[in-house]
Amino acid sequence: MRARLRFLTTAGMAFVTALAFAGIAAAQAPEKPNLTLGVGGKGLLYYLPLTLTERLGYFKEQGLNVTITDFGGGAKSLQSLIGGSADVVTGAYEHTLRMQVKGQPIAAVIELGRFPGMVLAVKKEKAGQIKSFKDLKGAKVGVTAPGSSTNFFLNALIGKEGLKPTDVSIIGVGGGPGAVAAIKRGDIDAIVNLDPVISKLEQDGDIVIMADSRTEEGNMKLFGGNNPAAVVYLKADFIEKNPNTTQRIVNAFYKSLKWLEKATPAQIAETVPPEYHLGDKTLYMKAVQASRPMYSRDGIVSPAGMKNAFNMLVEFDEELKTGKVDLSKTFDGRFVQKAASGM
Repeated sequence: MRARLRFLTTAGMAFVTALAFAGIAAAQAPEKPNLTLGVGGKGLLYYLPLTLTERLGYFKEQGLNVTITDFGGGAKSLQSLIGGSADVVTGAYEHTLRMQVKGQPIAAVIELGRFPGMVLAVKKEKAGQIKSFKDLKGAKVGVTAPGSSTNFFLNALIGKEGLKPTDVSIIGVGGGPGAVAAIKRGDIDAIVNLDPVISKLEQDGDIVIMADSRTEEGNMKLFGGNNPAAVVYLKADFIEKNPNTTQRIVNAFYKSLKWLEKATPAQIAETVPPEYHLGDKTLYMKAVQASRPMYSRDGIVSPAGMKNAFNMLVEFDEELKTGKVDLSKTFDGRFVQKAASGM
């Protein structure tokens, strides 16, 4: 009889323990496993961590079914989030600042790029006329899309010379073969874009570089230090209502950053879709090597980086000059800290 009681007690404890673990698992399960993610120019190295997260299966590993919608530029992916057709965006940190002033709070949850990785270059034939940012007045400048981070980057640079955004003609050229073709055809006088587009144009001798934010040295020269670039951002209320989903999103991206830290350019080139190589795999690997310094090491947007980004934008953004921005609300670091600790 005693043996039977001991057995029942042990079995009962095991059952209670199993229920407890099941409760923990249920509590940590993603509230919204099916997600739509917006991005503007997925093939650009600016968004390489997103492509790696997708291709390496890290979303699925976290129990997430992510549908990626690729737009022509970051402004359109932001619109998809605000409009409700996207749940999450891989985009520029600057959007978290600008939307706060507009009363539509969004927050970054992990930093993917600590430098913008953007390059301003002029068409080689125009280099004799355009020698400084001020000389861009009246020029046709290609960006990924009007209102995108490449547009902000241009506005900040010409703002240093006293020019206004309206002093140049902005033309959206995307971030792939269309951008390369726009320079080669002479549709634009200058371009702000990223790798592999810039490396392709540089290799072909089509451009002369004026400003380069792919390296720490370049960012020190342009902005005085680190300037957060690509991040993963969501609406503040989504984060509050879906903390487990948000954590799993961050876990997936954090794992990609760690993989990227150790991967060779050849491994990266093999992982991304072949069409991202722009027809030249060797060139793509060179572009990867040139852009490597820009990727975040720890996924954290630093306070200094927040200030640098804000200072860049107020050069030309009247809303930010007159509005109130709480920088601490533009980045929620709880999730990346958990991901780094291994949960």
